Amino acid sequence: MTAPSSGILVVDKSAGATSFDAVALARKRLGVRRIGHGGTLDPEATGVLPLLVGEATKLMPYLMEHDKEYVTTVRFGITTDTQDLTGRVLSETPVTGLTRERLEATCRGFVGRIRQRPPMYSAVHHEGRRLYELAREGAEVERTPRAVEVQTIEVQGVEAARATLRIVCGKGTYVRVLAADIGAALGFGGVVERLTRTRVGPFELSAALTWRELEAASATVLWARVLPLDAGLAHLPAARLDATGARRFVHGQPADVTVPLAAGTQTRVYDGDGVLLGVGEVATTGASVRPVRMVNADRPGSSVRPA
Repeated sequence: MTAPSSGILVVDKSAGATSFDAVALARKRLGVRRIGHGGTLDPEATGVLPLLVGEATKLMPYLMEHDKEYVTTVRFGITTDTQDLTGRVLSETPVTGLTRERLEATCRGFVGRIRQRPPMYSAVHHEGRRLYELAREGAEVERTPRAVEVQTIEVQGVEAARATLRIVCGKGTYVRVLAADIGAALGFGGVVERLTRTRVGPFELSAALTWRELEAASATVLWARVLPLDAGLAHLPAARLDATGARRFVHGQPADVTVPLAAGTQTRVYDGDGVLLGVGEVATTGASVRPVRMVNADRPGSSVRPA
């Protein structure tokens, strides 16, 4: 069996490490230069960080589409310039009358399609620079609110001025902003005290490689934990091509599918042996697929089998 050279390594990022620290460590430990990550975690946050190795970096846009799940401890009665406890304190307010019922009622107003203003301490670009770079210089610029999707906010516990929330949300959602906005709606202010990302799409924290394992395990052990390229594409329907179609697809040409699919959808595309060729878009007829993004997959195949 051919050893893998690409795939997805799901890591439980340690507190105090940046997402780039995780990438740099994985590059060193796996001996691969081309590694990216599937969604930034704040340095003090922990939890699921998918690392995209080799050809998997081509699939980053599709991983970014996955929903994410977080468990966070919010401290009410305080605001900071970073919306977590690492920042400069801006205000402190006594917390009175905070009950589970009151918090649940407030959280309901932040579920659904909402608008968030990106925080200054974020990686969002403004005129060619990251917002956090400007913030460190003491600057604050106007940020246009963005539409984000919050599917669930579950209150798991309330104690004094703290609450534990489980949040399921779509791409681009800042939990720090949610905490601050919920705190503002309650009249106390609020910041993130602790944050763990427990899931990114199909990738669960329980199955993630620990930070210690990333630091100390042998390259052989680490490669054994690398998931196939299509592990992050299970949300897309599958298209199978015959030998002629596969040749056309890998040469950048539309190819007939063996089973019709819904027109206009994106699909993961496999050859007759079940090897992932890339991502395609189904034609209006539903009978063919055109290449959108191609990969050079490791054989002997994939973990997510075509339907």
